[in-house]
Amino acid sequence: MGSPRQSRGQVAHHSGLAAEETVERELAAAGLVCLARRWRGPGGEIDLIFRDGDRIIFVEVKTARSHAEAAERISRRQADRIAASAQSFLASQPNGLMTDMRLDVALVDGTGRVELLKNAFAGWW
Repeated sequence: MGSPRQSRGQVAHHSGLAAEETVERELAAAGLVCLARRWRGPGGEIDLIFRDGDRIIFVEVKTARSHAEAAERISRRQADRIAASAQSFLASQPNGLMTDMRLDVALVDGTGRVELLKNAFAGWW
């Protein structure tokens, strides 16, 4: 039997996976094509990567009791890591770093409701 800390970690892990699945279903229903889940690049993991026409959309999923709480969990350092991994992914695309792209954050609250912040890191760099 694990410690209380290990149990909380497992609950958080499974909650995060469920949130990612919810976001994936919603975006796929909106017509986006999922290219990758939990893709790992040099900066770290990107939760979901979609194609919308010629645009690649990188999605970081944050979950908490409320959307506001989830939004508070986004840091500049994490945004930098996601951007570094996104650049690596884009390098593998036919148009390379010239590929049209967007970095989004999907906030998932305790009821499973999703709020998508498009271009969530605009103005950070």
